[in-house]
Amino acid sequence: MSNSVPHTSLVKPDDKLVLFGGAGLVGQNLVVLLKQQGFTNLVVVDKHPANSAILRRLHPDVTLIEADMAEAGPWEDCVAGAAAVVMLQAQIGGEIEEEFNRNNIVSTERALAACRRHEVPYIAHISSSVVNSMARDWYTETKKAQEKLVVESGLAHCVLRPTLMFGWFDRKHLGWLSRFMKRMPVFPIPGHGRYMRQPLYVMDFCRIILSCLQTRPNGGAYNITGREKIDYIDIIRTIKRTTGARATVLTIPYGLFWLLLKTYAVVDKNPPFTTKQLKALSTPDDFELIPWWDIFKVPPTPFEEAVRKTYGPGEYADVVLEF
Repeated sequence: MSNSVPHTSLVKPDDKLVLFGGAGLVGQNLVVLLKQQGFTNLVVVDKHPANSAILRRLHPDVTLIEADMAEAGPWEDCVAGAAAVVMLQAQIGGEIEEEFNRNNIVSTERALAACRRHEVPYIAHISSSVVNSMARDWYTETKKAQEKLVVESGLAHCVLRPTLMFGWFDRKHLGWLSRFMKRMPVFPIPGHGRYMRQPLYVMDFCRIILSCLQTRPNGGAYNITGREKIDYIDIIRTIKRTTGARATVLTIPYGLFWLLLKTYAVVDKNPPFTTKQLKALSTPDDFELIPWWDIFKVPPTPFEEAVRKTYGPGEYADVVLEF
């Protein structure tokens, strides 16, 4: 979609906003942004104890409900009186198929039922660019099913489909890579490393979410893609230059890299990077780029500047979530 949305704000700073799955990467950044914008009635529902503890420590004024959204419970009533709900809950990685079904599908079914019961006026659903990807895996298929549930819910909503994100609090993806680079003398790159990516700065994305809450475009699905196309190996080199890491960036055969990941998964049952994600990395995706900076009135942050803000000195630069 490319039509601009109206910009008369439909949400006030004292309105109740509920963030499902709000202790993860996007949720933590969104809480920072919402508080900066003066919002004072925030409710976060999340089941991850360590990440919830981080949110509680950083934001003791935010109402936090620790709950497994795939299970019935009192958490379902937290949306009563909410002006809007942001659906962030998602299983992104892992080696157990049932976890994807529970956290992406079952939790969404329960959340939507609660929103209908309490007549929530608006939902911003955070989907993923993978619904348009050529990749086929548990994450991709369950995110497609999750989005379909929201679209068919009968509730006023918008759907946002971000590409790979990076920013404060990132335990996975570029955050993990930046920390690995600082620890190790060699940084391996699979194959030639010329895998085009469209990384999205998470704070830009959070500003888009806020714009949706303020303007409430209804029924639209927006592909939110990083504005700059950058090869994976150049992303790594930019992070290395920004952080001052001394690791040597070295390309190694794709098959050897796959074998190293498979071996590591035997030691770590919850690895930050899996063979499935390696396959997704090498899948030649070129996601649609809509002028979201015009649609949502959110100026895009240049990639190198966003990398400096993320991995340079900052209030939350050293806070790392668990997966």
